[in-house]
Amino acid sequence: MQNPTLLDGQKFQITLQRLCRQLIENHNDFSESVLIGIQPRGIYLAKRIAEELRKILPGKTILQGDLDITFYRDDFRRRESQLVPNQTKIDFIIEGKKVIMMDDVLWTGRTIRAAMDALQAFGRPEKIELLTLVDRRYSRHIPVSADYVGIEVDSIASQKVVVSWKETDGEDKIVLLSETK
Repeated sequence: MQNPTLLDGQKFQITLQRLCRQLIENHNDFSESVLIGIQPRGIYLAKRIAEELRKILPGKTILQGDLDITFYRDDFRRRESQLVPNQTKIDFIIEGKKVIMMDDVLWTGRTIRAAMDALQAFGRPEKIELLTLVDRRYSRHIPVSADYVGIEVDSIASQKVVVSWKETDGEDKIVLLSETK
């Protein structure tokens, strides 16, 4: 069975730019908004979106941080191996701000629930929005939906969506992997 490429190259970049334009429509100059990437893979999306926004809005301050959710996950005690947390880097105040959380793939919604719990340790935002590069529709365990979506994918449980980033994987690409038997 083939593993189709869902997005790559120029279309990948255009999708990121479209997401930035949508954010600008709702957040203007970002003076009251912050970007938070969810560890481990959402941080690459947040950093890329922040870079693009800085190009589009030169001279504006775009605050971007990384949030680790390891010990907020509902399955962390069920794992047999010891968990190694990632780094949280939020060196600004989120109290009263509009927070745009970002993750590469929205699937069951459990990661987003954990991220909202973890975020509360940093204050009470005015509003929390969700931006995801890939929305795997029809597979939620928790009623979560994204405010901003790069692409939507209809997939089955045995399939996996893999997002590759040029910073870590050498290229920007989204592939739908099918389990082979």
